[in-house]
Amino acid sequence: MSHEKRSFEFYVLAVFFTLFVLFLYGPLSAILILSFQGPEGGLTFPLNGVSLHWFANLFERQAVGDFGGSFRRSLVLGVMVMIVTVVVSLLAGLAFRRNFRGATALFYLAVASLVVPSIIISLGIGVVFQQIGFRPAWYTSALGAHLTWTLPFGVLIMFAVFNRFSPAYEEAARDLGATSWQTFVHVVLPMIAPSLIGVGLFGFTLSYDEFARTLMTSGTFNTLPLEIYGMTTNVTTPVLYALGTVTTVFSFLVILATLGAILHVGRRRARA
Repeated sequence: MSHEKRSFEFYVLAVFFTLFVLFLYGPLSAILILSFQGPEGGLTFPLNGVSLHWFANLFERQAVGDFGGSFRRSLVLGVMVMIVTVVVSLLAGLAFRRNFRGATALFYLAVASLVVPSIIISLGIGVVFQQIGFRPAWYTSALGAHLTWTLPFGVLIMFAVFNRFSPAYEEAARDLGATSWQTFVHVVLPMIAPSLIGVGLFGFTLSYDEFARTLMTSGTFNTLPLEIYGMTTNVTTPVLYALGTVTTVFSFLVILATLGAILHVGRRRARA
């Protein structure tokens, strides 16, 4: 039985991918292990016992700050950003299917925030809110700052989706007597649903771990990235690693839930 000989490029790519995985998951593995230090353990190896002490210590506000509150704020903010990103990206994708005056300028204006330094956007929004008499807060100014980051990605994804979407499906539905709304709900929406779920995941994750655009816009209450940054300056125990483990596990659960939703939608569409 003959085997196809691997090319030189294959081995180069395999080495690069291996190094990438080690660089990405190596530090995560170290944080995961060190988060199970014993009560007398420190920030470095070797482990001084094994326990769940630092996970319990996470929820003691007097020891490490308001972790629970910052997590809830990041979660709610991420969901708000996700919903707005999905809705606006979908509407933009539908609108740009037809040519209209100023479409090119509007497109470049929408994605321009990707090339502007995040800290500049954060500073500008914070200053504007203060000048007009509104106090910056995580649910107002930070929401707007995060949308300047998530919306361009969502819009670009929906543009790519609709560029490959054949209008023949819609024409067939209209020939069978479907209204525009029925065509959208029963034909277009089920076909682009996996992409919308992906846009939602982008919006949530980009918001959930955003630091720079939150720094000047969150007001007096920290989101989770700001809380973690504050902990790095005043916490000298493995509770910091425990927080890293918890947030990493949560991120993986969000990704798995999203993949599960995409697979479920795909199966339903296949049955239909």
